[in-house]
Amino acid sequence: MDYDRLSSVIRRLALEAGQKIMEIYRSEDFEVRAKSDQSPVTVADEAADALIAAGLAEAFPDILIVTEEQAASHAERAASFLIVDPLDGTKEFVKRRGEFTVNIAYVENGVPVRGVVYAPAVGRLFYTDAAGASVEESGAFDLTVPGPVRPLRVAVPDNDALRVVASKSHRDQATDAYIARYAVAEMTSAGSSLKFCLVAAGEADFYPRLGRTMEWDTAAADAVLRGAGGRMVRFDDHGEFTYGKPGYENPFFIAHAPGVGLKEAS
Repeated sequence: MDYDRLSSVIRRLALEAGQKIMEIYRSEDFEVRAKSDQSPVTVADEAADALIAAGLAEAFPDILIVTEEQAASHAERAASFLIVDPLDGTKEFVKRRGEFTVNIAYVENGVPVRGVVYAPAVGRLFYTDAAGASVEESGAFDLTVPGPVRPLRVAVPDNDALRVVASKSHRDQATDAYIARYAVAEMTSAGSSLKFCLVAAGEADFYPRLGRTMEWDTAAADAVLRGAGGRMVRFDDHGEFTYGKPGYENPFFIAHAPGVGLKEAS
């Protein structure tokens, strides 16, 4: 893989998809439908998906593309593949809360090695550069000329005063009970894959998820987290978290900065 080209292409496609999503987000009304799993989908999800999938297929015709909105892609497998969630946080989009993201990742041998996460409504753009290091870009988000970037690095956690980020739309009693086992100084709720990026940026120490997710929900932000020195592990045994699993379904997980004293699953 040409990582220079990959980083440029996925950054541009994420920005273009974000522009399309924001056109719909700013409209007076848009249709919301339920998919077969009862999760919501909008014309914004579908428009962003079509744009990204077409752009990736043109740029990387020999690489498998797995996207949330194209069910046929979920049956395909390959050692290396691109994986897309065109609009993560559809519930945040529908409720006009802003914390939704565009996500594109490249996975090699089970590891998301490159990724981009763009939150167009809140103006935050995170990605791995050609070398695999994670950055946050600021500025005008020009499609072809990147703006200023700052390196991302996870924080050194204080286990007596941890900063936790958890889901805004998917918090449950089991998650709260697990978080209660830690010495928490600060608790933040956030939508979509932004939670990973807050850990990557050193703005939180860990993010536990005790609920169903799919690989397209996590791969891009996991790449950003890993590129910032963070880790994502299985919740049950703190083992390695991998991608390309049958059905692309994730186990429960914890995304964290190294040094967080992880508690065992009860």
